[in-house]
Amino acid sequence: MKHLIPEFEQWKKRFPPGFDSAMVMLCVRRIQDDRGFVADSDVGELAAYLGVPRIQIEEVLSYYTQFRRKPIGRWHVQTCRNVTCSMRGAEKLIDHLAKKIGVAPGNTTADGRFTLSTVECLGSCGTAPVVMVNDTYHENMSIEKLDELLEGLK
Repeated sequence: MKHLIPEFEQWKKRFPPGFDSAMVMLCVRRIQDDRGFVADSDVGELAAYLGVPRIQIEEVLSYYTQFRRKPIGRWHVQTCRNVTCSMRGAEKLIDHLAKKIGVAPGNTTADGRFTLSTVECLGSCGTAPVVMVNDTYHENMSIEKLDELLEGLK
């Protein structure tokens, strides 16, 4: 994380004095972009740097599903399981994905290719069910579309 401090210092200039705690989400996002996840050591270093209690950073990491505490696979497959997606077949997609990829939600394949996650909402109810692979949405998904999508991931 130390190599990101100059970037954080530039961001600090945009905030009024005494508002360093407002940078928690920005810094956590940048750390994750850099490393791929936020390590325990990053939490301690960031808390010390910003002068905030460690729990404030832990709360952000545990509340927002986009933040990860451990490495993920090359392909992060997230399936929305909220009401709208569930009513349109998300549970079947999740079961199919788990069988096809070979891991339960929340896990990464042994070869590091796939991480399967379920999320509460991807914000695309009108095109449910939705699957997001890395940063790309795949809407109106079916098992057939899902199989096609997985085949294209190298």
